[in-house]
Amino acid sequence: MTDTPLTAERGTAANRMRTVRHWQVRIFAITWIAYAAFYVTRQAMSAAKLGILDDPTASEFLTREMLGNLDAAYLIAYAVGQFVWGSIADRWGARVVIIGGLISSAAAALLMGVVPALVLFLPLVIVQGLAQSSGWGPLLKNVSQFFSPATRGRVIGFWSTTYVFGGLVGAPLAGWFAYSVFDSWRAAFIAAALIVAAVAVLFAIFQRNAPEDAGLVRESAVDTTGDAVPAPRRTRSTFQALRDALRNRDVVRLGAVYFLLKPARYAILLWGPIIAVERIPDLDFLSAIVLPVTFGVAGLAAPIVAGWVSDTLFGARRAPVAVIALVVTAACLALFYPLTATGSVWGLALMFAALGFALYSADSVVSAVAAVDFGTDDSAAASIGFVNGAGAVGAVLGGLLPGYFEGSTLFLVFGGATVVAALILAPSWNRMPSEPIDEKIVAAEGVAR
Repeated sequence: MTDTPLTAERGTAANRMRTVRHWQVRIFAITWIAYAAFYVTRQAMSAAKLGILDDPTASEFLTREMLGNLDAAYLIAYAVGQFVWGSIADRWGARVVIIGGLISSAAAALLMGVVPALVLFLPLVIVQGLAQSSGWGPLLKNVSQFFSPATRGRVIGFWSTTYVFGGLVGAPLAGWFAYSVFDSWRAAFIAAALIVAAVAVLFAIFQRNAPEDAGLVRESAVDTTGDAVPAPRRTRSTFQALRDALRNRDVVRLGAVYFLLKPARYAILLWGPIIAVERIPDLDFLSAIVLPVTFGVAGLAAPIVAGWVSDTLFGARRAPVAVIALVVTAACLALFYPLTATGSVWGLALMFAALGFALYSADSVVSAVAAVDFGTDDSAAASIGFVNGAGAVGAVLGGLLPGYFEGSTLFLVFGGATVVAALILAPSWNRMPSEPIDEKIVAAEGVAR
């Protein structure tokens, strides 16, 4: 991610700027839609769990403990993929990785909805985990290449709403098809598969890997005649980018922080409906699925606020926002069970919302804009992949432990982990982006500082 402004190859200055704006909006939109779509198939299992446990035939094999084991298998595969796909995208571009991931995710979900042998769920959730892990690093690098460091906090803040939105609508959408339209938990998987397959087609039509592929160049890449100078192709090995990321102390620190933070988010995403029923036993299935939506609704605003604060109040320093949000998240986790003991629907919804805003504020900074800023141009996707891979390893605990433990102890453990995460990140308080903030970019993108 170089710090020189983008321009179009031909046309007047005004037309070139309109072309740049067009591609920025286009890439932002299609990458946002693509990652949100991943969550539709990802959350299908969360929606199906209530029906599976209520289905005597299915629950005989897919017990609560077995569902926890399947979540763990999925998240292990997801973690492995995070470490791999970022480096592959650095080498070959996001396009081939994302299209393959979307198609594989849709195919795995479709088979989970139609195969009669439930024992096949294990290999299918592994395929789903590998497919899901292809999304974040490649897509985040893809959109970052079209914007500068001066505005990246705000841009990625808005862009990061994609995974909050996906987590917000994925389970209710799948649950609506499963329990309101078809009255079968299998419909959650089938409907999700069809939606993601359609998005794969849209992505193939509208996405481009880099500004150069869209007919855009950097000002420094235009020669004296006004002709674009083609950007050189990189020849580094696929995993050199990952090795570079692992040598970066700040990137490794972010990975440790995300490992400690992510279990709490995945416990809510994968077990939210079950937690809701445990706190309010008389909830019906659809209400139990919808109630944790407040976690995502509040989380939608969190990346936007966190990105704006880090750009404007902290001068592009990302760590202060993350540290503060981690401390608030720990408080919410510690208070969750005591403050929901009354059985109030509104009280539970409010606690899900408070936890969602605090957790997603920290999550979006650590996994997105800080991971981009602390990396380098050649290893950006690998740095993002490493941070999110470390988080995915931690997320295994978020999927596994609720299958075996209930009550406030689990939330207290998660809260303690976020306190440790805040202490680990504190030394990076004054860390700035690896690229300089060039005032030419600020002027070019029309943003006041």
